Amino acid sequence: MAHSGKFRPKNIEKYKGDFTKITYRSSWELKCFNWCDQSTAVKYWSSEEVVIPYLYAVDKRYHRYFMDLKITWKDGSVDLIEIKPDKETRPPEYPGKKTKRYINESLSYIKNENKWEAARIYAKDRDWGFQIWTENTLIKMGIMPKPIKRLKSIKPLKPFKTKKKTTKK
Repeated sequence: MAHSGKFRPKNIEKYKGDFTKITYRSSWELKCFNWCDQSTAVKYWSSEEVVIPYLYAVDKRYHRYFMDLKITWKDGSVDLIEIKPDKETRPPEYPGKKTKRYINESLSYIKNENKWEAARIYAKDRDWGFQIWTENTLIKMGIMPKPIKRLKSIKPLKPFKTKKKTTKK
């Protein structure tokens, strides 16, 4: 189920852009927005305020890439941040035949690679950094708690059968 909604920052002065239009599109983005809003390491931040044109290799057309985050750190450095599941940062595994799922994941991976290459060039031209934050990054940074492994369910115990007492007559 998608987790999205409007974000209301507590430190409005830290947000560079229209703070009434901040939209998170996943629970991970919400956690990152809260972190940016509260972190003393972040001087300014914005979401989807930086728009980068990129060429999608599949349709050979230009599209617009809205960066998840732009962070200006206390030391003055700037980073563009993409928030993605780790699985989507690697090419999909070939299942042995070209299933619809494999084709869709492949097209998504190509699109992401095209976006990220455009973002790297855009950032480098401005002397900024570009980073992809996955769930592993968010856990290491303390933005997201480490997931708890579920225990295997145990088989229910069979009812204990007792011997019926027999009475002798």
